Amino acid sequence: MLESLESVYERFGDTHREFSCCDTTFRIQATGVRAETAATAARETAESLEAQLNAFDEASAVSQLNREGEVVNEHVARIVRRGIEYNDRTGGVFDIQQGRVEHDLKAFLHGDSETLPTEFDTGTVQTTGSHITTDVELDLNGLAKGYIVDRTAETLAGLGRCGFVSGGGDMSPPTGPVAIESPYGDDTPLKILDTDWYVATSGGYRRARNGTDHVYDPTTESLGSRHESVTVVARRDCMEADAIATTLAALPLAEARDLASEWEDLEVLVVHDGVFHTTAGFETHVPDT
Repeated sequence: MLESLESVYERFGDTHREFSCCDTTFRIQATGVRAETAATAARETAESLEAQLNAFDEASAVSQLNREGEVVNEHVARIVRRGIEYNDRTGGVFDIQQGRVEHDLKAFLHGDSETLPTEFDTGTVQTTGSHITTDVELDLNGLAKGYIVDRTAETLAGLGRCGFVSGGGDMSPPTGPVAIESPYGDDTPLKILDTDWYVATSGGYRRARNGTDHVYDPTTESLGSRHESVTVVARRDCMEADAIATTLAALPLAEARDLASEWEDLEVLVVHDGVFHTTAGFETHVPDT
């Protein structure tokens, strides 16, 4: 029996989706068996996770945690545990305990406030299984988008099918070459990557107002990215690439280079004052020209 063209396409399709998520544009590509169905499921996964993790949505699990000091949610618990890990490994530069700072900073960047945060917080955060308790507002934005990319990409996976998820500058392993966006407003990419690792880019050029952007360092109580752009490729997952790109963006160049070179299964490109600084293995993720 001959299959209809529609049936063949459903089983062996090539589907693209684009939608708003995490205050940026998410793009999904699925190719192969039941690509259309997988792309639909992936978008539903991304939107479901955003609803749970959006600290600016009063109905989200993160908002409940910040409002009541506790919540039971497996996704929030996974992100909090990773945040505690990165706090330890970065000497406190990556700090999820700055929910109030993040809220006030984002309000300023969106033009809803004229006041920048001037004080940083400390507190106690604990997880037991899916139960989280905290006595300080948490900022999980440095991990949430990467986490959503990871979980969305998992939804795309399947026998006879491959897929790719991009959320702003955060990406699952690309299915082909991808360009690193220039922070200078031109169309010439900084580099072309060809990699099977996860990718994240951070920098003040995307979200800034009056010379202030979304990056901060609680150890020095300073606001603003120190570099034009930081791109990280990480073997572990997109959540790691996202967190370390944010961390390196907040650090002075010498400290950023030291941390990047010491971190296993991680390669980095830092653009500082127009000069490219890379870790030893970064060029292995750039195709020969």
